[in-house]
Amino acid sequence: MLDPRFRVDEEVQAALDERRPVVALESTIVAHGLPWPENYEVGRALEAAVRERGAVPATIAVIDGRIAIGLSATELEAMAHAQAGVGLPWPKTAAADLAMRLQRGDNGATTVSSTAFAAARAGIRLFATGGIGGVHRGDSSDVSSDLTTLARTSIAVVSAGMKSILDLPRTLEMLETLGVPVIGVRTDELPAFYTQKSGLALEHRVDTAEQAALMLSHHFALQPGAVILANPIPRAHALDPATIERAIEAALRDAEQHGVRGKALTPHLLGYVAKATAKRSLAANRALAIANAQLAAEVAAALLAVPS
Repeated sequence: MLDPRFRVDEEVQAALDERRPVVALESTIVAHGLPWPENYEVGRALEAAVRERGAVPATIAVIDGRIAIGLSATELEAMAHAQAGVGLPWPKTAAADLAMRLQRGDNGATTVSSTAFAAARAGIRLFATGGIGGVHRGDSSDVSSDLTTLARTSIAVVSAGMKSILDLPRTLEMLETLGVPVIGVRTDELPAFYTQKSGLALEHRVDTAEQAALMLSHHFALQPGAVILANPIPRAHALDPATIERAIEAALRDAEQHGVRGKALTPHLLGYVAKATAKRSLAANRALAIANAQLAAEVAAALLAVPS
């Protein structure tokens, strides 16, 4: 029986009990990643993408001091609407913040680290997100807790690599140090979120959901820790690398001038890049997140088909 600090949606629990595929989704993209009503539309679109590929979506958040595995449409809308100032905000909640959110009876939007932690505790093996956190540019001591959480959490994370505002070479190196394999999906190169290529070679790749599932079954049987399935943004939605790099450099200078640090840095940088690209980065973010949700659903189904 799951810890009473958790609240599992009936549909999600039924799917887990019946060994049907389930895909976890984070809620920060809804509460902080996009403005209203685009954020609500993306939240619904991600859940729909999972369903279209035959899996059950489990969007995760903290609600009234409990970790909710799967949200109702009303809860998802309330969280999204808070972006427009309707109701109390849903603060970003990393794994390390969960205890305080629960102690206060608060609401919170889960990040990669808290979503991965909660999903794994509920028995969910696949988690789809846009991009994971990592080592920030210009300050190698500023490292997202996503990395250390993934090192000790048995889950597969489908992402378009790491957010391109980060120091990608150092992030990849730290993942190697922590023992978190990064596997290219139909690519030998680390994707760079908004773009398909980063110039960083990956040692391993898979080309089908079935190959990914077989690899994951071996990984989970042999050792703890996560696996990152690095899925490049669809080519039609990829942005020009030079344009994105100029926008990121300008965003970093702006953040330094205004003293933006810590948890506020990533949303500040992403917001600046969105303005600098006339919101083309927001459309790219949506496209890659949906592609990751689709792939995660396919791998979740294939994983259940692997002989135990």
